[in-house]
Amino acid sequence: MYKLGLIGYPLSHSMSKVIQEAALKSIGAEGSYELLETQQEDLVSRIKYLKSNGFQGFNVTIPLKVPITLFLSGVDNVANVAGSANTIKIMDDLSLFGYNTDVYGFVEAMDKDFRAQIAGSNTAVLGNGGAARAVGVGLSILKAKRIDFYARNIINASEMAQVLRHNFPDVEIRCFQIESLKDLSDYKILVNTTPIGMKGKAAGISPIDEDIVKTMNKSGVIYDIVYNPLKTELIRLANKHGIKTIQGLDMLIYQGAKAFEIWTGKTPNILKMKIAALEAMIG
Repeated sequence: MYKLGLIGYPLSHSMSKVIQEAALKSIGAEGSYELLETQQEDLVSRIKYLKSNGFQGFNVTIPLKVPITLFLSGVDNVANVAGSANTIKIMDDLSLFGYNTDVYGFVEAMDKDFRAQIAGSNTAVLGNGGAARAVGVGLSILKAKRIDFYARNIINASEMAQVLRHNFPDVEIRCFQIESLKDLSDYKILVNTTPIGMKGKAAGISPIDEDIVKTMNKSGVIYDIVYNPLKTELIRLANKHGIKTIQGLDMLIYQGAKAFEIWTGKTPNILKMKIAALEAMIG
């Protein structure tokens, strides 16, 4: 009997319960996956609750992917480089071990041909939170020539950039205020890691104006990691101007499947996880 969950805030948009319970069903296991809304100031009490109520593991989302690292007894290499964790395993001694499956999910959602095109190219990321860190690691692993982060909090973005520069000295990392982004023609990929456009939080709004979106190189891709709604305003604008896109649902499914393997040691049926999410979102 597996007892799993998700912490963060807000969670009303989350499909994690749907996909993880589909994963449990796909391997014939009994269990539950709870959505546990948790503000940053409640993180300590939430961790105590998870430990004392028999949870084997949990996912972490906005705004806790970086703060959770203060409570971990160890992390995998990817979480260490990213400085953020989205998957936690509660060990037998009740210590917490952190993983970052966002990096895996981010990369896996791209087809192999496009992954190869990122090598030696210029890339851009909107945001500076835990997801932005994971995307930065993913782009660095794919050997991007340069990553430009556009953020509202330039101090936090600069701290993140320093970590990435230390771990990936061959990649040029730059930080800018998001208001300074005017032209995308120099980029092979633009990735939105902000919650802007998310259901229940600035839904129907794009993090950048249409005039900027349409400057994207036609051989490039706009990738929005927001997955609910399926077609965010940013994706809609990109499609309108004939720009290739990657939607966030595949990243969610792949990172969720990797997390499930960490907790259970078993591989779930990814197609059944995706179908369950699509049914829940469309139905």
